[in-house]
This record gives sequence, structure tokens and C-alpha cells, in this order.
Amino acid sequence: MKQIILCNPINKDTIQRYALFVVGLFFSALGVAITKKGELGVSPISSAANVMSIRFPQLSLGYWLIIWNCVLILGQILLLRKKFQWIQLLQIPLSFLFGWFTDFGVWLVSFFIPANYPAKLILVIVGTIVLGFGISLAVIANVILNSGEAFVKALSDTIHKEFGNVKVVFDITCVIVAVLLSFLFFHALKGTREGTILAAVCTGFVVKFFNQLLQKPIESYLNRSVQPNS
Repeated sequence: MKQIILCNPINKDTIQRYALFVVGLFFSALGVAITKKGELGVSPISSAANVMSIRFPQLSLGYWLIIWNCVLILGQILLLRKKFQWIQLLQIPLSFLFGWFTDFGVWLVSFFIPANYPAKLILVIVGTIVLGFGISLAVIANVILNSGEAFVKALSDTIHKEFGNVKVVFDITCVIVAVLLSFLFFHALKGTREGTILAAVCTGFVVKFFNQLLQKPIESYLNRSVQPNS
């Protein structure tokens, strides 16, 4: 995996990178909200929270995502123990931001009512593209991992398995948990459908595309902006 900048002193470069990360977080959350509006399922990591938000609407999707992300942070602490870097607790406020951004995104797209299956499918595709764009910005920012990827990294380091392979198993497990919750609560498949599979298959390709398109110009801008004036 790419080396993550964690302990840089607070300077202009660090501030800009965290600002870029927050922008990426916003677009990632907006992508989840758009995908949810398609009613064909959301991304694997958000799928269990989506089912819970349908069963217990007293809490919004955003707040269920906050709860889920905090569970993943606790999982990292239990896995890593003394090796856990306390700077990673920044994931907690960032998880709250992601949840709030998701609810704001749900509100933004609330006016749009998909009238048929093609419209729902288009929403899933658009949501996946927006999600991939947001993830790409967060990756380029290179400051901290989101709770899902950080949990996967903690698990892969603990069991000494390749990150990519563990990530695939983690995503599949998230979907299985969501499906089990769906049948437990509704005795039917709800909140996790073909849109979840589409997001799982396509998001990585979208992230790769935007990384190739944006990484060099963004890095170039960040490097120029922190250079002292001659």
C-alpha cells in the first residue's frame, strides 16, 4: 500500500492535504447518498448500515454509518493493541463528518424520484462514479485512511495476508452481513441488491481512472503552493 503521511507537523501542505481529504470525504458520502436513492443497494461497506437505516429509521443512514465506522475503529484497536497509532483516532471525527455529509447528500437528492428501473440503475452508476471520485481525492491527499480501509490494513497486518485479498474478503463479508440482516428483519432481500454488486465491481476501476487523471496535476499544485517564494 501507499505510505500514508500521519505525523507531519502542521504546515500549509498538511492543511491543504486534510482539506483535500475532507472534500474527498464529501464526494464519497454524496456518492453513497445518490446510490441509495437508486434503491438497488449501496456500496458493500455501507450495506449493513443501509439495512439498519431501513429497519430502524429513527436513526438516519448517516448516523448508522457513524456507528459502523466507530465499530471498525474499535476493531482496529483490538487487533493492533499497542501497535495502534493514536493519530488514527482522527478517524472518529472524520467518521462523523462522513455521516453528516451522507445525510446532507440524501437531502440534496431527495427531490429526485426514480420512475423506473433504468432511472434507478442510472442513479447507481452516477453514485458509483461520484463515490470513486471522492475516494480518489482522499487517496491523493495521502494523510489518513478511512475506517474501512484502516480496519482492513490492521487485519492484513495482524494475519500477515495481502491487503487486496483481505479487502475482497472484507467486502464480501459486509454484503453477507447485510443480506443476513435483511432476511432477519424483513424475511426478504432489502437494501442490498444488484446495485451493491455493481458498486463493488466498478468502484475500483473508477478510482483508478480518477487517480491517473488527477494525481499528477493535484500533486503538482500542492507542491507549488508550499514552495517558498523566490
